[in-house]
Amino acid sequence: MQAHQTDFSKGSVYKNILEVAIPMTIAQILNLLYNIVDRIYLGRIPETGTLSLTGVGLCFPVITLISAFTLLFGNGGGPLCAMELGKRNHKEAGKLMGNTFSMLVLTGIFLTVLGLIFYEPVLYAFGASDITFPYASSYIRIYLLGTVFVMISVGMNSFVNCQGFGNMGMLTVLIGAVLNILLDPVLIFILHMGVRGAALATIISQGCSAVWVLRFLTGKKAILTLKREDMAIEWKRVHQITSLGLSGFMMAFTNGLVQVACNSTLQQYGGDLYVGVMTILNSVREIFTMPVTGLSNGASPVMSFNYGEKAYGRVKQAIKFSTSVCVAYTLIAWGILRLFPEIFIRLFNDETALIEASIPALHIYFFGFCFMALQFSGQSVFVALGKAKKATFFSLLRKAFIVVPLTFLLPRIGNLGVDGVFWAEPISNLLGGMACFVTMLITVLPELKED
Repeated sequence: MQAHQTDFSKGSVYKNILEVAIPMTIAQILNLLYNIVDRIYLGRIPETGTLSLTGVGLCFPVITLISAFTLLFGNGGGPLCAMELGKRNHKEAGKLMGNTFSMLVLTGIFLTVLGLIFYEPVLYAFGASDITFPYASSYIRIYLLGTVFVMISVGMNSFVNCQGFGNMGMLTVLIGAVLNILLDPVLIFILHMGVRGAALATIISQGCSAVWVLRFLTGKKAILTLKREDMAIEWKRVHQITSLGLSGFMMAFTNGLVQVACNSTLQQYGGDLYVGVMTILNSVREIFTMPVTGLSNGASPVMSFNYGEKAYGRVKQAIKFSTSVCVAYTLIAWGILRLFPEIFIRLFNDETALIEASIPALHIYFFGFCFMALQFSGQSVFVALGKAKKATFFSLLRKAFIVVPLTFLLPRIGNLGVDGVFWAEPISNLLGGMACFVTMLITVLPELKED
């Protein structure tokens, strides 16, 4: 694939966004396949499919925590790097990229060791039972060995995209996703490795993606290359990176916190069956939020570059375009899920009891899905323009301060039980999404005076 580079300072803003967003959206969808394909195959293992699916679902908070650290450094360093490129300060941009790489590798090693030591008590705390623990532990022990790979492949891909190489960023993920799809049936069914095969397929695929992204960033096609002298950790830059990346970290970290709260509460009110239902709902949500995430992430480097160049009119165009498309898409997605819920549930499992429990839960969980787009839009603007404090606050608000308390509280009100857990999500989308987006309009738009 040719390394086409988009110049964010010229041409149509909409075209600039789409040139990055379309490959990034495809990349996000492909990245999702790492875990979604695992779940689809695992749910169809004869006799143990539902338990395997539930066991892997219990690992989600751990996987989400690892993703949180890739966002802490990758989503912090990427926009800062794009701003410096907009200012034509390539030396500082290189330092930011090198420091991000070092922190990703060191953190990946630390998380691997920590996870392998404490995985057993952690999984039980996350809602595992004696029946589901063997499946969860078999998966997570192997998955943790690939932590450094996922840190590099996801975290450093931000620096491919922020230089305007959207197609190369997509290819980074495509390589891993295709390998994962090919390896899963071989390892799970042919070699009879079950959940261990799914985990092994994932880390092999992530390893290949990591090699690809490093090969590109150290090669001749990149505008900004990764150099050894830039990897020396300078805490002032690390502070800059983590301050901006903290919002993405908190969003992912609180997602993990929500998953823990949901699994433990569902285990209490509904048992292993409803932990399996939540695994399916999380998977469906990931499928339908990927285009929103891709468009938001595609607009981010365009906004960052033009903000650094003080082309504020172009920044406002990017905000209006990305928000309008995200809201329109989520309205359509909500309608599709309302009309055809069973199609998406059956992707993961055909067990009658699981399907019957999942359909009403899905209707509740995705109610008012369009408000979620407002959270993503507002959040991406704060991150792209370096508004670290606001980005972090609204990351915490929706999940930690709204969803988690409601998850524990609502099941006790009016005998809602498991339905109360599922209602926490749409309520948080409405309250958190509106608060984030309205604050963005009030605080950011007045700053963006015309060029």
